[in-house]
Amino acid sequence: MTTKDVSIVLAHGAWADGSSWGRVVTGLAARGVKASAAPLPLTSLAGDVAALNRSIERMPGPVILVGHAYAGAVIALARPEQVKALVYVAALAPDEGEKVADVFYRAEPHPLAPKLAPDANNLIWLPDDAFAKAFAPNASAEDRSVLAAVQRPIALACITVPAGRPLWKDVPTWFLLAEQDHMIIPATQRFMAERMKAKIRSHAVDHTPIVTAPGPVIDIIHDAVQSVARN
Repeated sequence: MTTKDVSIVLAHGAWADGSSWGRVVTGLAARGVKASAAPLPLTSLAGDVAALNRSIERMPGPVILVGHAYAGAVIALARPEQVKALVYVAALAPDEGEKVADVFYRAEPHPLAPKLAPDANNLIWLPDDAFAKAFAPNASAEDRSVLAAVQRPIALACITVPAGRPLWKDVPTWFLLAEQDHMIIPATQRFMAERMKAKIRSHAVDHTPIVTAPGPVIDIIHDAVQSVARN
């Protein structure tokens, strides 16, 4: 198998959409790696897993799943047949029986983290000022304005349902730890990464390096691609 035989499926987190992976997609393409961004509805954990599985089915051969933030919970529940590795980018990784909210609120939040609450429709929106304070503080003003404008709310049902057995117990896993994360504190990320026995790459990046620092994200995905291709 060569690296060209491996496909990447990228899963966006809460308050984002597939366009957040744009710089990662083009960076991987420059290395000869094909990637597709799965559109997640963010309406329920089960619905997001089903949407991810539909994207996996469109890819030929072995697949590596990459999840940012909330999507770490989603990639771990995907149909396993084609999945050869997982890559977490400042992502959440609940164990079997845990809820996304359990790991997200495991420790005291960062002082700049936004206070989150569902609206009348049980949807959680990110306050506009949170994009600069916590979500992507290292982004340009232009990038932050786009992120805020296209944000997609996450339903309460995504984070309050116990997860099933995660794939990270069965396949190789990589974890990009964001040292400057104001949304998911680094200590929580390290706890999850070490529990998964993931290959950890720690970088001085914010919560959304897929936008603000795509280089380390591309590098860790490429590491996973090369490892899967060798096997």
